[in-house]
Amino acid sequence: MLVDAHCHLDFAQFDHDRTAVFEAARAVGVSHFIVPGTTRASWPQVLALGERSDTSICLGLHPYFVEQHQASDIAALDSLLSEHPEAIGVGECGIDGRFTDTLEMQWHYFDAQLRLAKQHSLPVVVHCVHANDKVAKRLRQLALPQAGLIHAFSGSIEQATKFLDLGFKIGLGGAVTYERAKRLRRAVKALPDGVFVLETDSPDMPLSGYQGRRNEPRRIVNVCDTVAQLRSQTKEEVANQSSAAAAALFGFTQREG
Repeated sequence: MLVDAHCHLDFAQFDHDRTAVFEAARAVGVSHFIVPGTTRASWPQVLALGERSDTSICLGLHPYFVEQHQASDIAALDSLLSEHPEAIGVGECGIDGRFTDTLEMQWHYFDAQLRLAKQHSLPVVVHCVHANDKVAKRLRQLALPQAGLIHAFSGSIEQATKFLDLGFKIGLGGAVTYERAKRLRRAVKALPDGVFVLETDSPDMPLSGYQGRRNEPRRIVNVCDTVAQLRSQTKEEVANQSSAAAAALFGFTQREG
């Protein structure tokens, strides 16, 4: 069993063949999909995907789209989390240090969503680029009861350990498939068992050899293969570890059909 713990299957890139994308992934052993929210406008489509028996959802405001967010979105998110108990997490939210001109706004929306995660006792899905140490410090200050996922981790084992000490899981995706990602690969080798999940970030974060192509959940098999090679474990061991970690973190149950 494989779980794609982070895939944006609500995005327009899948509008013409979304059903086929699900089927292609299931054909190679992907049994569950977790779809995060990114903007208020995207939430209806995310909620619609959550009606599928093989899909769980999160709701949040992504830092990449921070200039699209409005102050009222936080209250709307609060209400939606109360109305939709099927939402298993808050996110995708976080900090993207590449965009220095919007950092103040990013922190504003990130802090607001962290408070909502604490209020609703939900795990948080954290986008963290060039900000691992600052984000770890903030998460330590808040002590979220359900912790969460550090999505698309690309840091060192020392940085990963800071998140693990707070109860967070580490998200591993396409970046691990690049030989040049030496620091990340060293971290993957050193991670304890049971603390990571596999993810594709579809349609983004293409794997090595697939640059320039739309990413899809079926590629989680390639991520699993690479992680297994790096950790000197079998693909089955890595798949079982990551799927169990995702289920434990988000508390989802897989339904038949």
